[in-house]
Amino acid sequence: MKRIISLCFAALMLLLGGCATVIRSDVTAFNEWPADLPNKSYVFERTAAQENDLEYKNYESLVGAELQRLGFAQPAGGATPQLKVALKYDIASREVFASEPVVADPMWGPYGPYGWGRPGFYSPFYDPFWYGPQVVGQRTFNYQLFQRRLNITITSAINGKKLYDVTVTSEGKINSLPAVMPYLVRSAFTEFPGKSGVPHTVELKVDDKL
Repeated sequence: MKRIISLCFAALMLLLGGCATVIRSDVTAFNEWPADLPNKSYVFERTAAQENDLEYKNYESLVGAELQRLGFAQPAGGATPQLKVALKYDIASREVFASEPVVADPMWGPYGPYGWGRPGFYSPFYDPFWYGPQVVGQRTFNYQLFQRRLNITITSAINGKKLYDVTVTSEGKINSLPAVMPYLVRSAFTEFPGKSGVPHTVELKVDDKL
């Protein structure tokens, strides 16, 4: 009996050890992206509050890295940019109430886990049916979920026409926006520019190299 319990416990630990946290994001992008856009130079369009916001500048650098991966570049030598990029973000929380079954093992007696006797002693006369079925109850608990949201827009610097507008929302127990922002930014450009107005889900492991 003890050997079986030990093997089951080891298998459970192996299963749990192989699991990795996943950042799951819902992504919806609207675009009127030109079929041919040879000049992908851009600048970030900041609000007055963002100009001196260190957190914003950190997220801006993440977006810049993704844009560079897609062939965008900031203008050099004072050249006029063709595009403007803007981003905004927020995080909110909500409380979740849930319940789960609680099982009382009939083999657990007042003196140990193997019935009514001294600890660790298994009686050869033990009959599991004599003790009746397991008792099932309900345990109620609560926890917080955090919704992280990122919006990025790309507009023409020449006429102000919006070319790309993507919103990424992700919900989970991680309450640190800086910790999840790299995954939100990557999700925003996973299928760039993608099909306009068609939502899709992106899943990234937290240990993925971004």
